[in-house]
Amino acid sequence: MIVVNAELYFVLVGVAVFFMWGSSIFCFTRISLKHIETEMAKEGILPPAYDNGIGGRIVPYSMVILFPSINRHASLIDVESTLKHARKIDWYLALFLNVTSLLFFTLMLVCYFFFEPTI
Repeated sequence: MIVVNAELYFVLVGVAVFFMWGSSIFCFTRISLKHIETEMAKEGILPPAYDNGIGGRIVPYSMVILFPSINRHASLIDVESTLKHARKIDWYLALFLNVTSLLFFTLMLVCYFFFEPTI
């Protein structure tokens, strides 16, 4: 018999938020990142050399798109080209990515402190 309690609700919400987070990463990389890097490649600007498929450039791109007026002295990406090629849908996808990331990690932190594992 399934016991309905707070842990079950946290598990259900956690699984839903995890899949939302995964879909936001997938959509941002396939729609926004692909468009921006394709347009930058037409200008002769290459993607960052430090990221060879591990996804380390996703967060800098989303933060530049979401907060364009923050002063960045040592950015890992080309800020001016990113802002020039970013579209309105890229802003919404960056917002979706950052909100779901914050929600997922906050939920995991709450679960860590409130529900200790039973061994």
